[in-house]
Amino acid sequence: MTDPAASIDTTRFIGLNGGAYPVRIEYQWLNAEQADAPIALFLHEGLGSIALWKDWPQMLCDRLNCRGLVYSRPGYGRSTPRRPGEQWPVEFLHRQAHDVLPALLDALGIGAEERSRMWLIGHSDGGTIALLYASAFPEALAGLAIMAPHVFVEPMTVEGIEKARITYETTSFKDKLRAYHDDVDSAFYGWNDAWLNPAFLHWDITEEITSIRQPLLVIQGYDDEYASMLQLDKIKSAVDHAQLVKLTQCRHSPHRDATNEVNDAIAAFVRTHQS
Repeated sequence: MTDPAASIDTTRFIGLNGGAYPVRIEYQWLNAEQADAPIALFLHEGLGSIALWKDWPQMLCDRLNCRGLVYSRPGYGRSTPRRPGEQWPVEFLHRQAHDVLPALLDALGIGAEERSRMWLIGHSDGGTIALLYASAFPEALAGLAIMAPHVFVEPMTVEGIEKARITYETTSFKDKLRAYHDDVDSAFYGWNDAWLNPAFLHWDITEEITSIRQPLLVIQGYDDEYASMLQLDKIKSAVDHAQLVKLTQCRHSPHRDATNEVNDAIAAFVRTHQS
């Protein structure tokens, strides 16, 4: 994969004013010239951004013959960082799915017909946001393919996030993340503080996602350091038509650890369900 700094910067910015305070969102269109193609919308992980995806969204869009829409959520990348002292609430993922994402689609002029043909591609927190969006707006997408999502909190998840905090504060990890975020503390502590909030231990969206009707593909590695296969099993119990892909020798980032297998699985899934 190419280094993000070596790529031509096609990032744009758009303001959203519908929330508690206005924010500026960085976004990119991929294959924008394919005006009639369906949209694949990418939702990044808890420490992610446009830059941290690197060239995988472009690779997948080329494979799917889709346009791609990639953006950095507020607090991440080159989007507006968290305000000083702001702590994200337990429902922070719900707010991204129910408020920020629809507001972004509205601001970009993506109407109902385009949304009905849209595929959500999410990783980790982004996968969870995709599930929450699909449960709230079941007609506003064609389907979703997600990797390593969370639908409840496991002890190993908390342990992994606690270890990430120690690593961030005692190693060069913070310096490495600076390449992907204008305000690296905004990105890290927004995510880390939210997940380590004691109230978050009781967070569980299993019942909420039972309303999902659109095609759903869920991918996870057996060596995921943040969650067990119980996540996929609970998703399957809530959404019976979900297709599961469980990968060996794969950790928390299947699109990096098992790129070919993930691309093959998503391409076959979309091809099967595309009208």
